[in-house]
Amino acid sequence: MDFVIETEGRLLPIEIKASTRPGLSDAARLRSFRAEYGDMARPGLLLHTGTALEWLAPDVLAAPWWRVL
Repeated sequence: MDFVIETEGRLLPIEIKASTRPGLSDAARLRSFRAEYGDMARPGLLLHTGTALEWLAPDVLAAPWWRVL
């Protein structure tokens, strides 16, 4: 996990990868974090260097870093 942002009692886990095409294996730590923190954790955000914005799993959104920042 690279970052966790806490707002209003909820946690947003963020992972950063230097990959243009992240896969579900890149989201393993995000999914573990969500399993541990349950309802406190929002769906994870995986930032990457590519162009695709897509859900890798129901609980992990992969997004280009430049579309978020």
